[in-house]
Amino acid sequence: MMSPVLAMAIGIVVMLLLIIFTRMHAFPALIISAVLIAILAMPVGNVIDTVTTGFGNTMKSIGIVIGFGCIMGIFLEKSGAAKRMALTILKLVGVKNCDVVLGLTGFVVSIPVFCDSGFVILSSLAKEFSRLTKKSMVWLGGILGMGLYITHFMVPPTPGPLAVVSAFNDHGHGLDLGMYIIYGLLISIPLFIAAVFLFRYYGKKYPDLVVRDEEIDRSKYTPAQLAVLDRIAQKSREGKELENKDFEDLLSAEKLPSAFMSFFTLLCPIVLIFANTIVSQIPALDGTTFKGIVQLIGNPVMALFISLCIGAFFLCREFDRKTCVKLMGEACKDAGPIVFITAAGGALGAVINTIGAAKIMADWLVATGIPGILVPILIGVIMRFPQGSGTTAMITGSAIVAPMVATLGINPYLAALALCLTTMCPSYLNDSYFHVVTNFSGMDIKTSLKTWSVSTFIIPAVGSVILILLSLVIH
Repeated sequence: MMSPVLAMAIGIVVMLLLIIFTRMHAFPALIISAVLIAILAMPVGNVIDTVTTGFGNTMKSIGIVIGFGCIMGIFLEKSGAAKRMALTILKLVGVKNCDVVLGLTGFVVSIPVFCDSGFVILSSLAKEFSRLTKKSMVWLGGILGMGLYITHFMVPPTPGPLAVVSAFNDHGHGLDLGMYIIYGLLISIPLFIAAVFLFRYYGKKYPDLVVRDEEIDRSKYTPAQLAVLDRIAQKSREGKELENKDFEDLLSAEKLPSAFMSFFTLLCPIVLIFANTIVSQIPALDGTTFKGIVQLIGNPVMALFISLCIGAFFLCREFDRKTCVKLMGEACKDAGPIVFITAAGGALGAVINTIGAAKIMADWLVATGIPGILVPILIGVIMRFPQGSGTTAMITGSAIVAPMVATLGINPYLAALALCLTTMCPSYLNDSYFHVVTNFSGMDIKTSLKTWSVSTFIIPAVGSVILILLSLVIH
């Protein structure tokens, strides 16, 4: 049998080659990689059982959660809840900080909604802000994209970080999902603040990419919206300062759900999961009915199911039954590939753990004296750079990092956050989201590489410095 580390290296390289240079989807590529590693480094009789057990265990722990999360996300998208949240944030922040409005909206929306979909939904709002405030789409499109991007990588129940938490728990690290959500949000806040300043700099450097009046397709607006747009345009021509109410009127011309219901649907599962975390830490409640109920509804499956029901019966109450069922079907189609890729990553992780390759690597790294926190940071970038998919990079990276954590002597929460953080890096030509941000912002490829792609190096670098400093005091 081959050296476990060499077998793992061969398997990972084969997986990347299959994804990058062939027509192979990430799901079979991951399974092929797992089987290949197993054949090279363990008795042949154990290969299939190890792969299928790892696949099944991951599917059991995460499959339903991803499915429910995707359905909740499509309800928020199609009902107009995302735009309602943008309107609410606009009232709080003000039109003078419209970049912060867009970024914060993306920051919130991307927790359950895929960042690609979120950008498509909200890009029309970014274009309106650009046209009416004369601010560059490099600035407004970029901060919207980054707001979506940060929480997509850092905060469950987005599938990538959810899969990382699951992989770490499969290796006995005991990450509490509620606490991980809180930590992910806390790390995301300074990243977002850094992004605001960064894209304001880009806005000054590229001031000319402003959406012109003739670029707006008026056929896509209702008569009420067009009346508001014309009134705002007249106000701009007269040199009058735009106010929050101008944009509130624009969005109010659409039929949107209430702010309470929009935010409640989004935040309900997060609050329930966190409540479960809190009561689980209180010994005095052990054995009580109250604790049992909170633990039931705070389980991620139940928490997301409750949110799903709220979305179906309240958020989307204007839709008929057929439309609502159709939306759920679309969400399940989106969830399917993610669930299978995640479970395939579980199979790969089970093989790597069984052959002991990760522990061997961890022992070697410890012997070199490299700080343990740098290992997940580097593995995240290495897994992301060649193949473009952040979710696949998180899943593959967690299969390698999770078995190493104990030997490296780092806090498992910090290790998981570091891995999720650096799989952001970089977003460039092989990443579908790069093209979404570029095309919907009206940027050319060269400008996008100089701004968006560079920012996906800078923001993870800022986060890495924060995590390295935290690792000095948190063990």
